[in-house]
Amino acid sequence: MYIDFHTHAFSEKIVERAMSKLILTSPMEPVTDGSVNGLKSIMNKNKIDISVVLPIATKPSQHKVINNWAAEIQCSDSSIVSFGSIHPEGVDALRELERIKALGLHGVKFHPDYQEFFVDDRKHFPIYRKCAELDLPVIFHAGYDPTSPENIHGMPEDFAGINDEIPELTMILAHMGGMYRWDEVERHLLGRNIYFDTAVVAGEIGTAQLRRLIEGQGADRILFASDCPWDDPINEIEMIKGLGLSAEDEKNIFYRNAERLLK
Repeated sequence: MYIDFHTHAFSEKIVERAMSKLILTSPMEPVTDGSVNGLKSIMNKNKIDISVVLPIATKPSQHKVINNWAAEIQCSDSSIVSFGSIHPEGVDALRELERIKALGLHGVKFHPDYQEFFVDDRKHFPIYRKCAELDLPVIFHAGYDPTSPENIHGMPEDFAGINDEIPELTMILAHMGGMYRWDEVERHLLGRNIYFDTAVVAGEIGTAQLRRLIEGQGADRILFASDCPWDDPINEIEMIKGLGLSAEDEKNIFYRNAERLLK
């Protein structure tokens, strides 16, 4: 079984505009057109059982519409699970978290580079605490992103500080804890009760370092993920299978850890 814990799709109304804008900054060619149908097509090709869609509210005015759409696609297809999103500057952010929970969405996605906030800014800590109170896992983009190459808004040491202060928050850090910041991940994050996902790291991270990260963090806190449409899930599947992990560790990474988080 495969549960891809990190994918993206857009509503039919905005998909062409959104993908055209993202392609301008991405060094990677997308493998789908960014639609839900495109995602399902690549899922079928790779025998992915469930994909977790992670919408991103890039403006405070967007989060209600985005969360309604996320709930709609989740209800329409049992192979799609959705997180919600809020913009941390929204005056109704805490209320929207309660609505995310009521809609049956499975967590909250933050992309601090797209949303232009620093994760360790203490004014956002009440949002993190509310997520913990509502038992909503939080997934952060972590490390480098081409939209903000000189100004990384979420570094491994920043997430360590959040974990120190709010240990009850279920936190998932994309891109194995911090894209291209894996040395800092090894220094600041290993052994903490934090999940890492494997989104779009195939071909980017060295095999020896990837093994160290998995061994140091434990295979029970690693989530198979692709970042589709920015990578084909088969690349992360083959990367994980090529590590020589035990069958139990592979099962944990490919689906058991995700099942536990998604209940």
